[in-house]
Amino acid sequence: SFHWEKPDDLSSDLFDQIDQWKKITINKVEKAAESARHELIEMIDKQRTTVTKQLEAITNEIRTHREEENFLEDDIARLRAKLNEIQKVLEQFTRQDTKRAIIATNDEIDWDRIIYIAEGEEIENLTLNANTKWVQNGVIIAGGNGAGSGMNQLSIPLGLCTDGNQTVYIADYLNHRIMEWEYGATVGRVVAGGKGGGNRNDQLNYPVHAIIDRDRNNLIISDYINKRIVRWPRENGTGGEIIISNVGCWGLALDDVGFIYIADYDKHEVRRYRMGENQGSLVAGGNGAGTGLNQLNHPRYVFVDEDHSIYVSDDSNHRVMKWTEGAKQGIIVAGGEGQGNAFNQLSNPYGVFVDHSGTVYVADGSNHRIVRWCRGATQGEVIVGGHGPGNKSNELNIPFGLLLDREGNIYLSEHNNHRVQKFNIQKR
Repeated sequence: SFHWEKPDDLSSDLFDQIDQWKKITINKVEKAAESARHELIEMIDKQRTTVTKQLEAITNEIRTHREEENFLEDDIARLRAKLNEIQKVLEQFTRQDTKRAIIATNDEIDWDRIIYIAEGEEIENLTLNANTKWVQNGVIIAGGNGAGSGMNQLSIPLGLCTDGNQTVYIADYLNHRIMEWEYGATVGRVVAGGKGGGNRNDQLNYPVHAIIDRDRNNLIISDYINKRIVRWPRENGTGGEIIISNVGCWGLALDDVGFIYIADYDKHEVRRYRMGENQGSLVAGGNGAGTGLNQLNHPRYVFVDEDHSIYVSDDSNHRVMKWTEGAKQGIIVAGGEGQGNAFNQLSNPYGVFVDHSGTVYVADGSNHRIVRWCRGATQGEVIVGGHGPGNKSNELNIPFGLLLDREGNIYLSEHNNHRVQKFNIQKR
């Protein structure tokens, strides 16, 4: 019979290669594990710091009320709501949750993702559906102390964005500033402008929106009256840098490859810009003000989904339009039946947000409500407000800025109530 003899030198070389591969592999796993350990420690420390700041703010407020002996029932209810929120965060953070730490177990090793820590589910992974409901009483998280320029006040808050860690950035229109408001804080912090209306590099002039460029740790600000887009460092920024000029800028959005989308209120169009270019390319409208499907009429805010389709709140047409990438005209996804308060109508739509299923959420400004339009629906559903203008916790007065966080909670600014409220998702 035939026997194949393995050469000793070949066998030795192979075993040497295997031993070498084993050492390299173990070394990489150890490094990945150590990196994950540091990430987890940082995440725990960050959460601890956030909760500590929130508790300190509440404690200081309680002390102030006690010293002044002016505790009101509304104060007690609001503080209780804040404490309940903190308790929910702690419960979520301390429970055993296999989704938070993921260790790759498949045979094909991706060294960049072998072990990583997930800070939270993205909005598109949430189960938001037609049955999802929200608690109807909001919690004030910024302002709510009348119109003014104090650190605990806002004056016509408009566009919103969040850093994903419950800190909200607010375009404080009449105060010519962008405010940063940590969750649970009783006062905010000026992070851009706040030096009167003007066109100096350290000034803003009626800003209407700010978004976060996380890659560069900057705020990108829509400085409407100055007709410019300004980039402002998030940390210790004393002035902004003009990156786009001569634009009637309102709402802003960033897509996953770093393009900036700008709703041009004056030119009735939306343009997409690469970082560093001043001209941009037309992606919606641009055919003058009108009601045609290839037209817009005073677009306010814009949302970009993962397919680079854009959703535009078409204010004076009382509708929300969707333009797929490269399209020559849009389709109506909410409203479009004239101005009114019927379920198939909108009245001055402002903030717009779209979830992973294509459901559109709209700040229906002059109807003082937030409405949800499921994909393909011919009418919407009121999910918050709708009781006429008012300043109670279940009432709205010209809702403007709108966003949903990772957990599906709703944040909205109110033009006439000078506050930002959070409406928590109702747990089933």
